[in-house]
Amino acid sequence: MDARKSGGTFTGMICLALLLVSCGAQPGPPPDTTTPQPATTSAAGTAPPSSGWKTFTTTDGGLSFDFPADWTVRDPAGEMPLGGEFVDVINEAGKPMASLRTNVVTGAECTQQYPYEVFDSELLQALAEGGAADAPVPRYVFEARGDSTAAQASPPTIAGYGITMMPQETGNTACPMFHLFLWPPSGALFGAAYNPENNTTPGDPSLPYLEKAKLYAATPEYQDIRTMITSLRPAGK
Repeated sequence: MDARKSGGTFTGMICLALLLVSCGAQPGPPPDTTTPQPATTSAAGTAPPSSGWKTFTTTDGGLSFDFPADWTVRDPAGEMPLGGEFVDVINEAGKPMASLRTNVVTGAECTQQYPYEVFDSELLQALAEGGAADAPVPRYVFEARGDSTAAQASPPTIAGYGITMMPQETGNTACPMFHLFLWPPSGALFGAAYNPENNTTPGDPSLPYLEKAKLYAATPEYQDIRTMITSLRPAGK
């Protein structure tokens, strides 16, 4: 399946394709007044990647991922109008680090290309079984689009980390980010837009937005996010 040619329109380069969350600069969420979804061990008893990590399994029993023990997984059931899983991961400072959504429409069209940069990429073979037999293997990616001199994120300048099924881009320009992957009954996403107000970034605060994103790729916080997202797998695996 080529997502560039599938049904639907790529409306809103950032908000639709990049994640339905963390669009633009925004503060962290208000304090949580509900009881967070407890972290549990997956059906197969998969050990977290290091001590002090926990494993979360979605309420439908379909997917699991590992996360740092001092982060919080929120599962506000019923908030997705079309159903599916809806999970936010919040760090110890109350900042959103990533969101997991399922039952997301995956169609898109590439109507324009932009300068791009890939900071990090890894194939996720564990998620391949959730898609069509002839679909590419999902890939974790932290990438950027747009003007490298822009002071802040605004269309078309954006960076984000997540899971995609788009092939590795070549050349000097690329289609808008499409951080979605096939997962029954339609598609799913797990990631976020890079936001300097949420993502702790070293260096001069006056640096261009994409330069900050590049620095963020070397931080321990980013490495925890990367480990968490790349641990996503069918529950019980």
